[in-house]
Amino acid sequence: MNALLSGFLPVFAMIALGWGLKAARFLPEDGWRPVERLTYFVFYPAFLIPGVWQADFSGGAAGVVALATLAGAMLMALLVFLARPLMRISDPAFTSVFQGAIRWNGFVFVPVAAAIFGPEQVGLAAVALGSLIPSINVVCVLVLAKWGAGQGGGWRAVGKSLWVNPIIWSCVIGTLLNFSGLRPPALLVAPLDMLGGAAIVLGLMVAGAGLSFRDAAGRPFTVAAVTGVKLLVLPMMMLGVAIVLGGDRTAQGVALLAGSAPGAAASYVLARQMGGDAPLMASVVALTTLGSLATMPLLLWAFGFL
Repeated sequence: MNALLSGFLPVFAMIALGWGLKAARFLPEDGWRPVERLTYFVFYPAFLIPGVWQADFSGGAAGVVALATLAGAMLMALLVFLARPLMRISDPAFTSVFQGAIRWNGFVFVPVAAAIFGPEQVGLAAVALGSLIPSINVVCVLVLAKWGAGQGGGWRAVGKSLWVNPIIWSCVIGTLLNFSGLRPPALLVAPLDMLGGAAIVLGLMVAGAGLSFRDAAGRPFTVAAVTGVKLLVLPMMMLGVAIVLGGDRTAQGVALLAGSAPGAAASYVLARQMGGDAPLMASVVALTTLGSLATMPLLLWAFGFL
């Protein structure tokens, strides 16, 4: 119970605070964008790099987490793609269904993983980020390029987005430092800890500020179906792969938690840029975020991780 309370309540309290501040117009409408940019490019790398740098990859858990999360996401992508002929929705709406089923919010996943499994497991959480971000971005851009209205920047756009992605670079830098055998110098530890703390708080508040429920009522079945697939089916698929691969309990739990994280606000941005159904995407992100407050602890409890 203590792990449940300490792991989930502070996370969703910060999300609620961000949503409340946005609703109260504490900042101007475009005032959240520089906060998000600062968090994404400065604070979050400062949190991830030392986590990966000091992670223990000797037990093979990292490989299981990477393969389980990647295989689970790609299997889900294949199933959604195969179900395309059965969906009575527009092409742009399909792109949002596709993104909603496989994309996830690292700002929620990482702090919950650290609280439930211990700060020393931030490296494993970062491995999941590093394996999923490039692959999910590529397949989502391909789907939007095919079915998005007007389409977008294609391969050049996705290549640029991956090249400048600070999360990927943070994982790469942290892994190289880890394998180098060097330890973080004392002069770096304190400032990185300060920046990392800001990453969690501001990242969650930004996630809350980006929530929008106003369009969910117009398409309740579609939004509810995508939410159920994302929050219940995908995590069990990732857990199943981790079990098949022989991962230990920590690797299994991290894989389950990765799959159960809510949808990412970045999917709304991509839908808006490449002709997807942006209102539907915003509704899916909002409902998966709200629903994950119940499903994340429920799944962890059901499979014995709490």
